Amino acid sequence: MTANKFIQRFLRLKGLFVYSFHFRIRDKTLDLYVKPYKNGRLCPVCNRRCKIVWVLKERSWRDIVVCKWTVYFRYSPREIICPTHGRKQEIIPWADAHSRITYRLEYLMLVYCQIMTQKAAAMLLGFSTSTLSNHLHRSITRIRAGHRIRGLRSIGIDEISYKKGKKYATLVYDLERSRVVWVGKGKGRETIDIFFNETLSEHQKKAIKSASCDMSAAYIGAIEHHCTNAVLVLDRFHIVKALNKAVDDVRKEQWREASDCNRKMLKGLRWLLYKHSSNRSKSDSRVLNALQKGNRRIHRAWVLKDEFEQFWDYQYPKSAKRFLEGWMTTALKSRLEPIREFVKTLRKHSHRIITFIGTRLTNAIAEGLNRIVKIVKNRASGFRTFEAFTDLIYLTVGDVDIPAQISSDFRTI
Repeated sequence: MTANKFIQRFLRLKGLFVYSFHFRIRDKTLDLYVKPYKNGRLCPVCNRRCKIVWVLKERSWRDIVVCKWTVYFRYSPREIICPTHGRKQEIIPWADAHSRITYRLEYLMLVYCQIMTQKAAAMLLGFSTSTLSNHLHRSITRIRAGHRIRGLRSIGIDEISYKKGKKYATLVYDLERSRVVWVGKGKGRETIDIFFNETLSEHQKKAIKSASCDMSAAYIGAIEHHCTNAVLVLDRFHIVKALNKAVDDVRKEQWREASDCNRKMLKGLRWLLYKHSSNRSKSDSRVLNALQKGNRRIHRAWVLKDEFEQFWDYQYPKSAKRFLEGWMTTALKSRLEPIREFVKTLRKHSHRIITFIGTRLTNAIAEGLNRIVKIVKNRASGFRTFEAFTDLIYLTVGDVDIPAQISSDFRTI
């Protein structure tokens, strides 16, 4: 076996021939002089073998690191004349037309950046962090170029902070596939309208059957305006959160009015009041029931909160609506102002909350993906630019498996 053939098999090189090599000991690099399989000369548009008209200057492409030696491919691309598409540069099978790195190195870079910081990935691959960031952005942009969202039936919308100074990004999720399909800069009606107007066609909007979001007027208005066939469900988590806040506001009012002696009795109630009835112990329930004599206003707020939990267990929308109307009437008679404010919100959105009973749709998947996005953000200690943040979102939880778009011939792990 010749040395050239040994190197080709050892490095598992496909789609090319190694006809010479050179070690540069001082730089710890291995230069491989390669050429395309069957002499190349293929048109990049139609893959037709064409006539050579010019040989360009020799170029180099950086490949993976092997035993601390950095491998480079060296080759002089040829210009060809295609009868159909004219003068073109031939296909380079081991790299993209304008890239300075091979597909093998690109694949490693994408996989590493999914599971670790860019600084750690750059150290393993022998790049500076700025160079790796540039290559990463180009790769993700190229792979996602021309991508169209398909089969979107159920969406969730939420926002996330990506930088200090109240810098937000709006995320749109495919709740059926648990993936992020779009990321927009900012939050509000203008941002989400860009998604519906520029990303989706009229047919795609009509194909959306269900949608979930928080109580943001911008998101509600956009969904109801653009997705005329969709059932809008306000997220259960945000409804419960608003009720818990109202109960806590009652507790705070009583704490401010209480004497020093009575405050000892109210101490530690905050987290007990937040607990779901299924998670409370008997001792917790005894403490809360003791408030019936100690502080009737907090006790009344807690009882209303516990009663509201029954709403989520209903199976029929009419029964759920009847229960909700009765609960709101009782809550308004409680003379607890924070609870009354919550009832106003509930009445405003009641038709969007009752839809939960028929669909059981929540933004739980979106919140779970949001958590992954926050982990990515915290792992990087924040992002300087919105584009860098978007790249990592699409790479980790996007609707396209970006590393899988690299041909299996060039996947080194």
